[in-house]
Amino acid sequence: MQIDFGNITAHERYKLLTAAVVPRPIALVSTLAPDGTVNAAPFSFFNVFSEDPALAVLGLQHAPDGTIKDTTRHILDRGEFVINLVDRQLAQAMAVCAARFPANIGEVEIAGLSVSGSQHIKTPRITEAPVSLECRTWEIRKITPTRHLAIGEIIALSARDGLIDPETLYFDMNAYDPVGRLVANSYCHTDDRFELSIPTWPDDFSDMTPDQHQTFNQASPRGKP
Repeated sequence: MQIDFGNITAHERYKLLTAAVVPRPIALVSTLAPDGTVNAAPFSFFNVFSEDPALAVLGLQHAPDGTIKDTTRHILDRGEFVINLVDRQLAQAMAVCAARFPANIGEVEIAGLSVSGSQHIKTPRITEAPVSLECRTWEIRKITPTRHLAIGEIIALSARDGLIDPETLYFDMNAYDPVGRLVANSYCHTDDRFELSIPTWPDDFSDMTPDQHQTFNQASPRGKP
């Protein structure tokens, strides 16, 4: 089956993309309103982009009625935000934060969460989050009248005690239990894991047949004349 995105609606594209690209990490983004209210909203159009510089990207969309959402407004005003990662313990509170509240109502308190001060920015992190990424806005671009792309420079990371080895900086993946967004109201755990080793050419391909070698040589840049 082939689908031309130019021949379907935006809603149909959304349905296809959010079902195909799974699981997606969830950013529970905390921002700070001018009156000091802490806003928290989840986004699954999110990921890290690079490590040098350390950047994360957020897809920010306006509300269904076309009004700008609090998260976008606060990022535009303050130039900073915190990405709080969501694990099994935080999942239900994250869903509460996804509800549409008035601008003067802080989702954090209603969801039964608390906040802690960040290291370098005024916007606080969510205390219960397993990992929080402090971000200063690197760039925010208006893609359409109702959508922005925010790029944040990650300037600090906070993690729950016991998640990261202070010497090696390795995560204890048995202690870290992030959840992923699937489609609609479906989510997944990430504790069903397996490992794959990337083979090295040519050492790990000694058992290949001559035909397989020829195919790899033709496909590899090293095999081109």
